[in-house]
Amino acid sequence: MRLSPVFLLSATDVSHFPTKAKTFDVPEVAFLGRSNVGKSSLINSLIGSKEAHVSSTPGRTRAINFFALHEGAGEKKKIRPTLIFADLPGYGYAKISKSISSEWPTFIEPYLANRETLALCICLVDTNIPPQANDTQLITYLKQSQRPYLVVGTKADRISGNVLSKSIAALKREHEVDEILPISAKTDAGIKTLWSRLMAVSEE
Repeated sequence: MRLSPVFLLSATDVSHFPTKAKTFDVPEVAFLGRSNVGKSSLINSLIGSKEAHVSSTPGRTRAINFFALHEGAGEKKKIRPTLIFADLPGYGYAKISKSISSEWPTFIEPYLANRETLALCICLVDTNIPPQANDTQLITYLKQSQRPYLVVGTKADRISGNVLSKSIAALKREHEVDEILPISAKTDAGIKTLWSRLMAVSEE
C-alpha cells in the first residue's frame, strides 16, 4: 500500500508535539540513531520522497520532525493518517550522558518516556562499523522503559554477505538483541520487510 507523506511540524519543545487534532491518535513510529547512520535516507526510501532532510553534516537536525502518512493521494487521500513518523535528532558526537545522549535536546527523553501514541522505535545501527556503546545504552534504555523497538542495520549493501553476517552477529551480541534487520536505502534491500512490520503496527 502506497502512503502519501505530509510534513506536520518540527518540535523543539514538549509543548510543540503534535496534538490529537493533527495525528488522530494513530500509532507513531520513531526513528533513532547515531548521526550519519542513514536515518533520513531510510525514511525517504520508505515514504518515496525527500521529506526527511539528508545532511552531509552529522548532527545537524536539532528537532523532532513529524510526518503523517496517508492512504491515497490528491482528492482521494484519506483525512485520517495511517501512521505518524517521527524523525529524531541524531546522537553520537559526544558520549551518552545518563540514559540519553547529552547532545540531545531536553525534550527527547520526555518524548520517549511519555508519548502515549509512540508504538515502535526503529533503532538504526551502522553495519559498517563495530558496535557502539551509545547504541547499546539507547537500546537498554528502551528495554528498561518497556518501549517496543526494532533494531535495523543500515548500509548493508556496502559489505559482502559473509562480512555482513559477522557484523550482524557482533551487533546482536554487543547490543544483546535477538534480531537485527539488515537494510539498504539505496538498493531497497529489507525495505519490504520493514514496511510489513510498520503496517502491522498501524493495524494494532
